[in-house]
Amino acid sequence: MAFVFGSSFVGRRDVRVQTRTSSRRRVGVASVEAKISVAVVGGGPAGSCAAEALAKGGIETYIIERKMDNAKPCGGAIPLCMVEEFDLPPEIIDRRVRKMKMISPSNRTADIGRTLKPDEYIGMTRREVLDGFLRDRAIELGAKPINGLVSEVQVPEGGEGKYKIIYSDYGNKKAGKGTSSEIEVDMVIGADGANSRVAKAIDAGEYAYAIAFQERIKLPEDKMEYYEELAEMYVGDDISPDFYGWVFPKYDHVGVGTGTVINKNAIKQYQTAIRERAADRLEGGKLIKVEAHPIPEHPRPRRVQGRVALVGDAAGYVTKCSGEGIYFAAKSGRMAAEAIVKLSKNGEVLPTEDQIKNTYIRDWDNKYWATYKVLDILQAVFYRNNGAREAFVELCEDEYVQKVTFDSYLYKTVTRGSPVDDIKLLFKTVGSIIRGNQIAKPDAPIAVIDTKKL
Repeated sequence: MAFVFGSSFVGRRDVRVQTRTSSRRRVGVASVEAKISVAVVGGGPAGSCAAEALAKGGIETYIIERKMDNAKPCGGAIPLCMVEEFDLPPEIIDRRVRKMKMISPSNRTADIGRTLKPDEYIGMTRREVLDGFLRDRAIELGAKPINGLVSEVQVPEGGEGKYKIIYSDYGNKKAGKGTSSEIEVDMVIGADGANSRVAKAIDAGEYAYAIAFQERIKLPEDKMEYYEELAEMYVGDDISPDFYGWVFPKYDHVGVGTGTVINKNAIKQYQTAIRERAADRLEGGKLIKVEAHPIPEHPRPRRVQGRVALVGDAAGYVTKCSGEGIYFAAKSGRMAAEAIVKLSKNGEVLPTEDQIKNTYIRDWDNKYWATYKVLDILQAVFYRNNGAREAFVELCEDEYVQKVTFDSYLYKTVTRGSPVDDIKLLFKTVGSIIRGNQIAKPDAPIAVIDTKKL
């Protein structure tokens, strides 16, 4: 079991970059000329944390982002460990959630959070604030910002030479529209989301994706008081046939949303359902923003090709069951960049594809494969029908389940519980599923569409 849990900081030093002439450099051999250059495509948590690590390592770094004040559709929750690990200031966190309500298809409620210590919480953020802070920090450390939209990444023939990135430059505000520009670099980090152009350029392979839909709703003060330290999660085939719906508190509003993989055409229908289920607590609210975005369902078949590495959503690092991606985006960006810094000896030599795979990819899979697999299984077991969802909510009331879940989520480790308690939980799970199937209404039939591949 797991939970999911997004003043703008705008890159202020936009630069115009001219195409550079290729220098004489061989892969794996120290350069006698300039240090290697790396373009990070995408300015979210993955790209910003990659650019920060590269800049700290003394590597010539460009970070390319189309919308410097972008508010990505996202629940915006981050685990406690991310605050310290990525040195986030208190003002980045809108709300510190210490209580949750999990609501079943029949509106049974499980209150969650009893096992949290006084200093433990789930951080709720707005992505425009979080992303802006991380991006600005990378720029302050030396990454060169490019306010542009990448249209093409040209891979050098035979793997020798530079990568050419063609983009529309929006840095000149007076121009009113983007001007065609290009830059040549030695390496590329693709952090440009589920629809990654970098991934397409290296033929990274297809993967299934979900559509997430969210509305930001500004509530009256008395309604916001209810969500002071509380978040809600709803399950049921009315909300989603394979995911859940959420109401997450932000600074002065709530994010209300849902998602699905198998029935994307009905996403607005599911969004209407989550608003209806939460109607009493949303009464008097004013809709201030509507957002939608694709979310990958599993890692891409290929995450490194030549001197190109994918991170974050571009690599497919979003967990099933919980749909969490912010921490894994930031972590993967940092891990990939730190591997490049070390392999390149701070920019003196060009790493090879095998070297990147044997560091960044190997270390990532060793560290997080079990987490993704466990959440994969949990989604398959508990999101398959309303009976299983009823069982899921019932199990959420169990104190042992809550402790293991929060320990795993807050600190990003697969917590090993007591063998005796695990056996007890197995029997509880079987009993909960039996009871859930007895009380649950049958799932409404849906016309399942073929999942569109990226």
